[in-house]
This record gives sequence, structure tokens and C-alpha cells, in this order.
Amino acid sequence: MDRRPGRRLGAWCCALLLAGVGAVVGCRAADTDGVTPVPQLLAFLPWLLVPTGFALLCALLARWWPGLVCGVAVLGLLAWYQEPYGKVTEPDGPPLATLRVLTSNVEFGRGTPALVPWIRRLRPDVVFVEECEYACQAALEDDFGTGYPYRRAVRAAGSHGSLVLSRFPLRPTAGVRGTMGMPGAVADVRGHAVRLQLAHPMPPLPRQVDLWHRELGRLRAFAAAGTRTPTILAGDFNATQDHAAFRRILDTGLTDAARLAGHDRAASWPARTASVIGAQIDHVLLSPDFTATDARFLRVAGTDHRALVVDLTLHQRG
Repeated sequence: MDRRPGRRLGAWCCALLLAGVGAVVGCRAADTDGVTPVPQLLAFLPWLLVPTGFALLCALLARWWPGLVCGVAVLGLLAWYQEPYGKVTEPDGPPLATLRVLTSNVEFGRGTPALVPWIRRLRPDVVFVEECEYACQAALEDDFGTGYPYRRAVRAAGSHGSLVLSRFPLRPTAGVRGTMGMPGAVADVRGHAVRLQLAHPMPPLPRQVDLWHRELGRLRAFAAAGTRTPTILAGDFNATQDHAAFRRILDTGLTDAARLAGHDRAASWPARTASVIGAQIDHVLLSPDFTATDARFLRVAGTDHRALVVDLTLHQRG
């Protein structure tokens, strides 16, 4: 490094920034989520372009050429990982049914009053609601008792409650075991069985990364266990495509509906800053039997998540 104070400072700033960003990008390249704070930073991987750009500027001003080369390499990897993960295959069978699915985390039930008008307006066929505690469940069941006569719920307080509302008949299943409620069912979609599973694993908080991994692993096991039946796995995954544990779920053959509709990097959390900076942690994952013709992220007052509504077509397997 150059011994002049200004250049030395620029080189050190570049080195520190590239060390931090490089550790996160290295974990992404190694297909691991690492340890705190890597899982938390991986959720915002696209935004690491900002400190990487600043590091390149520092290296250029300091005329520190090794740093400039390293910065360009990190920048190239970040650009590479902006691409959606995995391959997409279109179903080759004829269409059997269309349906609309909505998922929303209402943050301890506080977003329930604002969610109700969206359900009335959009009329989704299946609604997945996370963090839907007792009052939330009572309100939704009272308002939509006739329109959605079929439901599955985990009745609990705070973030542990969850609810699935459906216009289609439901056959109960055990659901996926988790700290927060994750009910499941098999829906009769105009004569065709479709597995429905609500997803809400614990977030990767500093002392809960192992638990987060285990619960995402259980969702992966659910997805892998029923590949012969059309499947919809929807909810707040507390994970993005840049998390290895989430990619393991996609590796079972599921595809993100938002990606199919061209919104693979649209942020859903935190809602207040999602239009500027955020992460897509709310997903509707589909087996290859489905196509998605539209996906929209909706602002729901009272909650820190945007809701996601997708229009789907179920196809016969070729």
C-alpha cells in the first residue's frame, strides 16, 4: 500500500469493505449460509453492490491496484448472482383449472383490517395468512365464513397463529412442524388434488440460525415427499433465493411464482422501504404442474410485509 496518508486511508477502507462483502459473497459461492451476520446479510445480497462500488472508488483514488482487481472480481460475482436461481420448465399438458392465491403476514394480526378489503376486492381462491392470532382468525372467519367455507388453522397467540382459507374443499393433513404454525391440507381443485402448505419458519436471528435451518429443512422434506401431486407451498419463508437453505427447497423441483411472472427480485419486506430497499422473503412456490400468469405485491397497512397475490393455471401432467 502507498505510504501517503490519504492513499493509505483509501486502501484500508477498500480492504475492509471488500473483506466484509467478500465473506458474504464467498458463502454464497460456497453454497452455505454461514454464521451470523452472514445469513442476515445474504437477504440483502443485491444491495452489497453499493459498498463494493465504494470500495472500487477507494481503490481507484488510492491507486491500490490489487484492491481494484479484487473489487472487480467481487462485483462480477454479485452481478452473476442477480440472476434467478434454477431452471424453469413449462408444463406441456393442457390446462385443467385456474386459481388465484394470496399470502400475507399480518404481523401479530395488526394487518388484518387492511387485508380484508384486499380479499374482497381480489377474491383469491386460497388465502394463506401468517401471524394470524385469535382475533385475526375470528375476524377473517366471520367476514368470509360463506365465501371461504373451508379452512385450516393453527390457533395460537402472537406470531404462532396461522390460517388457510379456501373456496375449494380441503382434506386436512398434519402440516409441517415448526415453532410457528404451519398448517397444511389437500385441496380438491375442480376434481384435482393439490397439496397446500403454509410456510412460516423462524427468522434467522443471531441465536436462531440453526433453528431457522431446521425448519426450512422440514419444508424441503415436505416438498420432496410429494412430487407426484401438484403442490403450492406459500407464506413467509424468512429467506430469499440467496440463502442456501431456501435453494434446497427449490432444488426439489418447485419454482417461485414471482419469478415466473417476472418479479423475481421484487421486495416484500420491510414494507416501508420495499420500494427502495428490501428483500423478497414472501413466496408462493409451485410444482411444475403450474404456470403463473401474474404476480403482485400489495401494501397492507399495519404489517411490515407486503402481501403477494398470484394467478395460476394448473396443467395436466404430460
